[in-house]
Amino acid sequence: MSHQFNPIALRDYDIRGVIGTTLTEEDAWAIGRSFATVLRRAGGKTVAVGYDGRLSSPMLEAAVVRGLTESGADVVRIGLGPTPMLYYAEAVLDGVDGGIQITGSHNPADHNGFKMVQAHAPFYGADIKRLAALAAAGDWDVGAGSVRDHDILAQYVDRLVEDFRGGAFRIAWDVGNGAGGDVISALVKRLPGEHHLLFADIDGTFPNHHPDPTVEENLADLRRLVAEKKLDFGLAFDGDADRIGAIDGVGRIVWGDQLLSILVEPVLADLPGSAVIADVKTSQALFDRVAALGGTPFMWKTGHSLIKSKMKETGSPLAGEMSGHIFFKHEYYGFDDAIYAAVRLMSASAKLGKSVTELRGEMPVMINTPEMRFQVDESRKFAVIDEVLKRLSVAGADVNNTDGARVNTPDGWWLLRASNTQDVLVARAEASSEEGLERLMAQIDAQLAASGLERGEQAGH
Repeated sequence: MSHQFNPIALRDYDIRGVIGTTLTEEDAWAIGRSFATVLRRAGGKTVAVGYDGRLSSPMLEAAVVRGLTESGADVVRIGLGPTPMLYYAEAVLDGVDGGIQITGSHNPADHNGFKMVQAHAPFYGADIKRLAALAAAGDWDVGAGSVRDHDILAQYVDRLVEDFRGGAFRIAWDVGNGAGGDVISALVKRLPGEHHLLFADIDGTFPNHHPDPTVEENLADLRRLVAEKKLDFGLAFDGDADRIGAIDGVGRIVWGDQLLSILVEPVLADLPGSAVIADVKTSQALFDRVAALGGTPFMWKTGHSLIKSKMKETGSPLAGEMSGHIFFKHEYYGFDDAIYAAVRLMSASAKLGKSVTELRGEMPVMINTPEMRFQVDESRKFAVIDEVLKRLSVAGADVNNTDGARVNTPDGWWLLRASNTQDVLVARAEASSEEGLERLMAQIDAQLAASGLERGEQAGH
């Protein structure tokens, strides 16, 4: 017996697709067979499995557990909860060698997927290709693994509050009906201050708004609550609570790189000179702040798995992405955990003696675009970036090619990169003036035109 995955579902950082179309129950079973085989051949045996609140997740969870046990792996089922709770289980439970979270993350309700970890390290890229190759060949170990349940939620919440060093704040929490609902509901009972929860009931249909806190329109309810009750700040989470969004007390969005600029100061006070990693979409203001605080700014490729791997390689205690993934190795485990990042934000505000609103107000005013995403044929997306890089080289431009083309000019910088997970090109620009931003956007458009393209409508994640 063998199995062929829909290639569309095999992404660089994880596996995800549309239920019944590009992702099926049979896919989940085959993922279990292949993952168990990889784990066993590496000397492992036991897999922690969790799932989010989507309607399809229990079905996929049951299928992946069946596949794991049929290839001889033992399974520890941690049940319904956020992705970082699964990462935590894999990090701390005795004898656990890997983990699988069934989650559609921030994608629409009819999507789902799998995030995996092996030996406390991200499972991505070549690892996912290997799963597919094993399935296509039917090259699976055979066995009869055991299954046991382990309720880890209370232990996880205990660990979250262990690092709380903050004062009493008045906070709004928009859980977005995501998988973090039960954890956050338990957490706020352990924290001082006043806490107002929005949409904390886990509902995989996401009846109130789309679970992506990086899209401004999804923060409307949070902004309204903070304003009505005159709260200190508001927090928002994606569908599996590995990405955080925030607004300050006057409703300004605190973007991922701005959150990192707050969180970094206490970390560098403890670990001066450390490398702090951020992705290529990040504002120059963040890299300048890290340097000003005595840290070593490090720009890296976008993607939570790539960031985690680079953290391990460099010994970085803190990293983040514009998308709201924030990774603490300082006093934690190095994985992206939005709920833990929320706790650390409270602690940082208290330690710095300033409100989130004050900290946001002190940040340099940068004129920049949001992340712009537009469709391009899959066969062209990487070729276009190669073409752009060649033209820029001939022109003698100041280019960082870590992940696509990030071009520095007297006006500021612009970025053009290919998504690793979708048929999408991503662009962003940042300048010191509106006129400068217009010139940067003109440069992006000129490069696209030279490759026979133009910016189209905004594409989803």
